Amino acid sequence: MKEWKKDFLTVRGVETREKMGEAAAADIEAAIWAVLSRKENCNMIFAAAPSQNEVLAGLREAKVDWSRIHAFHMDEYIGLPDGAPQSFASFLKKALFDGLPFGSVEYINGNASPEEEANRYGTLLRENPCDIVVMGIGENGHLAFNDPGVALFEDSRMVKVAELDGACRMQQVHDGCFEKLDLVPRQALTLTIPALISAEYAFCIVPAPTKAEAVKRTLEGAVCEACPASILRRHPQAVLYLDGDSASKLSE
Repeated sequence: MKEWKKDFLTVRGVETREKMGEAAAADIEAAIWAVLSRKENCNMIFAAAPSQNEVLAGLREAKVDWSRIHAFHMDEYIGLPDGAPQSFASFLKKALFDGLPFGSVEYINGNASPEEEANRYGTLLRENPCDIVVMGIGENGHLAFNDPGVALFEDSRMVKVAELDGACRMQQVHDGCFEKLDLVPRQALTLTIPALISAEYAFCIVPAPTKAEAVKRTLEGAVCEACPASILRRHPQAVLYLDGDSASKLSE
């Protein structure tokens, strides 16, 4: 494993995505215990995407007291049928939530009134400040559904309705979640950038060659809303995990 710093951000390069997932899961397990050593409960936010498969598999084997963990997820499509396999709630239920005895799991309802649901979920997040966020980076550099042109580093909201750009929607096709672009919803509810980076610990797991350009812009470009993931460079306890493919376009 190679490790270096970019501004405040710790970057860890791991040869394969399997080993990357193992390394990230071990670090997240340690952070959970660090939180639980001084608090009764730990609030966690999870991303839902195929890029997270390896780290979620590692977390399923982690030796932690899941009954003391309150879970949230970071985004959800608006208007998918209840229980649709493409929904992020369905993904996380299958990948993590249904297999472990979490203290609680709070789901975003993509079929409620969007603004009312944004307010409801935002209130939950304010009442339960996040300790640990487990996330990825999109092909366009987004965090959750904070795409370029939507992301605001100083957003006053915790959750908002987002219009999804073409690159973001096409990623869902590349990931195999939808057969074609026309099937991908155009709107979603998303946690905002301030909601995500408010976590004490941020773990960002980014495998695959499709993310290489976004990783390069995140680490070698300016810290700016045009590359939302670049905000991680200002987080004092964020770690970015890369495999050989996602790191392939870095200058060094």
